[in-house]
Amino acid sequence: MDIHIPKIKNTQSGNFFLMAGPCAIEGEDIALRIAEKIVKITDKLAIPYVFKGSYRKANRSKLDSFQGIGDEKALKILEKIGKEFDVPTVTDIHESAEAAMAAAYVDVLQIPAFLCRQTDLLIAAAKTGKVVNVKKGQFLSAHSMKFAVDKIVESGNPNVILTDRGNTFGYQDLVVDFRGIPEMRSFNVPVVMDCTHSLQQPNQASGVTGGKPALIETIAKAAIAVGADGLFIETHPDPKNAKSDGANMLHLDLLEGLLEKLIRVRAAIG
Repeated sequence: MDIHIPKIKNTQSGNFFLMAGPCAIEGEDIALRIAEKIVKITDKLAIPYVFKGSYRKANRSKLDSFQGIGDEKALKILEKIGKEFDVPTVTDIHESAEAAMAAAYVDVLQIPAFLCRQTDLLIAAAKTGKVVNVKKGQFLSAHSMKFAVDKIVESGNPNVILTDRGNTFGYQDLVVDFRGIPEMRSFNVPVVMDCTHSLQQPNQASGVTGGKPALIETIAKAAIAVGADGLFIETHPDPKNAKSDGANMLHLDLLEGLLEKLIRVRAAIG
């Protein structure tokens, strides 16, 4: 599928594209360090790259969970990363009023999975003219995401990406149905596999989400093998001490080796 993301590079390489970065913007220094390392890796491997970071975490189990460093402060860090490294950036929004605010700083607006049916939110994102990445709800079939695409396109914005992040399995686990990737691609939009959130173990008794990061490579390889256009990977130099979703993030030191393997998988399937 064609990728219509401003500033994205290496689109003629034939590789999948990558959305990657920390779960949340924890501060300027660490965000810049993460961005710098990923940009070096993706430039070396000719992988189209979008820096990912949430300016605020609105969906938390506990009141005292980390939510952010302040909206404007975090958005300005995202803007700085985009300018300094000449890469597009993506962040998630949670309410209609946030769409225009975030669009002033980033290139792609992301709709969280739990909010993918919120019509007003989808329309507000569409009206900004930015690329809109909609995560498939854990509670929805792949086919149901056609309606999310329709809401955005019929609001005048053809630049839609769909991202799979697994399906609810019982109360505390997720599974990935890889049949959903080709089905969502049939809507004529790029489809991304979220390789880290799909390995979450939500609703733990502690109030802190668990995860299975050892399986990130497995999920990523399978996604590329069935035709995913892109991958979404949250990564951090110290996942155990990350302020959000550390239990399912990829250690930053492992990213280059993983991407090298995935390029070979992509080449093998032609």
